[in-house]
Amino acid sequence: MDLLLLGFLGGLLALDGTSVGQFMVSRPLVAGALTGWLVGDPFTGIAIGALLEACLLVSFPSGGARYPEGATATVVAVASTTGADPLGALPLGVAIGLVWGQVGGVTVSGLRRLNGWLVPDPEGPRPGRVAAAHLGAIALDGVRGALLTLAGTLLGRWAVQLVSESWPLQPADTRGLLLVGAAVSAGVLLRTLGGYRRLRLLFVTGMALAMVGARLL
Repeated sequence: MDLLLLGFLGGLLALDGTSVGQFMVSRPLVAGALTGWLVGDPFTGIAIGALLEACLLVSFPSGGARYPEGATATVVAVASTTGADPLGALPLGVAIGLVWGQVGGVTVSGLRRLNGWLVPDPEGPRPGRVAAAHLGAIALDGVRGALLTLAGTLLGRWAVQLVSESWPLQPADTRGLLLVGAAVSAGVLLRTLGGYRRLRLLFVTGMALAMVGARLL
């Protein structure tokens, strides 16, 4: 039942990314909070969601470019950490989320190519056929997100259970590693948006939030 609920959540969040809604609930921070609530560990869900949000903000979903899918990746990352040694589970969960985000991006590109085959003949298609093709593409995206989440959760939980107990770093070093990774991505984003001189307020606010996050972790 736990896996089925996670798969259902992953499918819904995958739909929000592009196909339906785009209400931003598929962002890693929100997806992490929802998954954490579902598995009974909201703090871990928010922590992983915030870290993945910082890492994936540098990926802009523009045009037909391939980019990591943060929604299913976050569900997999949070679900993979439950029931394992918390010291090693958190960084391993984040790493699994980053890898699975790339896998999700590949599946999104594949679904786009498949949708191209589902488009009706432009020579006078009937409205009903156009609607059916549209609804079919939406259904395929939901199924893709659910299956991707289920597969990632099974693999992720196995990997975390296998490796988390032998995690070599101490808690302070682990927190530092995670924050450095998030800071690098935040720096890339700051550079992309114009650099420090143009975004002093954003930089200072980000530093303050990073300090608060370090205390919470």
